[in-house]
Amino acid sequence: MIVASTLARLILLLPVWIVGIGIVVGTFILLGRALVQSIRESGHPRLVVGCIAGVLLIATVLTILDVHLPSE
Repeated sequence: MIVASTLARLILLLPVWIVGIGIVVGTFILLGRALVQSIRESGHPRLVVGCIAGVLLIATVLTILDVHLPSE
């Protein structure tokens, strides 16, 4: 009884999951293409990419070190 209920719910929700994942993937593709185009059109693309990489690196290191910024 439980297996049939779970299977029925899975079949009912499968289209929702497929559409949701498609929307998320489409959004990332659209934003990624816009980012690449903006970087190409900038005057200093290496500087822009370096700054983005630096911010991501700092955020990663602070997360690994478990640093909490003060809140007001």
